[in-house]
Amino acid sequence: MTPADTTTRPRVEGDREQQILDAALAVLGEVGYDRLTMDAVASRARASKATLYRRWTNKLTLVIDALVAQKATPEPADTGSLRGDLEAAYCGFGGLTDVETVTRFTSVLTAIGRDPEFAHAYRTQVLGPKIDQTLRIFERARARGELRDDIDITLIGPALPGIVLHRFFMLGEAPTPELIDRVLDQIILPAATTSASVAG
Repeated sequence: MTPADTTTRPRVEGDREQQILDAALAVLGEVGYDRLTMDAVASRARASKATLYRRWTNKLTLVIDALVAQKATPEPADTGSLRGDLEAAYCGFGGLTDVETVTRFTSVLTAIGRDPEFAHAYRTQVLGPKIDQTLRIFERARARGELRDDIDITLIGPALPGIVLHRFFMLGEAPTPELIDRVLDQIILPAATTSASVAG
């Protein structure tokens, strides 16, 4: 059955939709995006493949919807300092220290490199809101006078997750609050902030 055959069928929504999204995340975590199939998700969700096609045209749209649904990106916490805001954003649920979040990123990493369509969807719909949140944090810091005048926030913004994830994937060092503190205090804040902000 193809998506075109199911256009008149009712949409999958509500609790049933969430069950399927949860099943997609479970299969994703077990086998990764490359080996995930609609059949496997349907089996995990105890649904027919036709049920999935009532809502999603392929595994790309299903997986992206599942990742977006579990990765709500609220307005970044305003702690009054750049350091506090970055700690709040990257520690805890949905951040770099959240094991499930990092595991799911690991599950799609090869697909980002191999599948341009998936990479575009992931970057715009999943990573995009997190990047925007980080830029808002730096814009607030700039408004408070914490940042150097010449700092490029589009360059410094991704530096924290980039360093932490590099150490995780390349060096085997698990993301922890202590690692994030070290990167903030030794790299991000000295590079981005005025001497008065660092001293304060």
